[in-house]
Amino acid sequence: MKKKNKSIRDLLIKYFKTHPKEDMPHGPVVDWVEKRYKRLYGKKSRDTWRSIRSLHEIGFLVKVKKGIYRYDPDAVKERKLEDFTPEQKAAILKRDNYRCVQCGRRQDEGYELHVDHRVPKDKGGKASVDNGQTLCSVCNFRKKNYGQTESGKKMLIRFWEASIKIGDKKTKKFCEEVLGVYEKYNINGHIVWKK
Repeated sequence: MKKKNKSIRDLLIKYFKTHPKEDMPHGPVVDWVEKRYKRLYGKKSRDTWRSIRSLHEIGFLVKVKKGIYRYDPDAVKERKLEDFTPEQKAAILKRDNYRCVQCGRRQDEGYELHVDHRVPKDKGGKASVDNGQTLCSVCNFRKKNYGQTESGKKMLIRFWEASIKIGDKKTKKFCEEVLGVYEKYNINGHIVWKK
């Protein structure tokens, strides 16, 4: 029987599971994974830090503070409770009039509707009707795991770029004014608007 290759994620899970409930700075974790990966495959691993962040996003790791994560088996079990129940989903869809709250698309127009956490689960968002919103599959994909201001800024940058391509001066000006407010108050400064 052929032995299964170990991915970067597999190595990270192994490392964190051998250090349960410990606050682990990402530096030593990355070093350990990269050393094991090189030993296994003779090459440097790629995006180990991104894989750690991904494990946090799916609820496997708890983010203690910037660059420090913890594997807590109890928190992983509790995390599964933060999905919406069928009753909550029905209430959210009804409240939002079976329309995407971002763009207004409906299921009867051929779009799949999702019930989404306004505040993502990995950022402490609870499975409550108040924290739920109806998004079409397109808007939900765009939002991914970004907060509302992050997804909004990225969307405005895309609209701004598109308005330049098609020569829509009115939309271009609108986007520039709103993006200017993001910059004025340094909201989501990590998302760069290349003017």
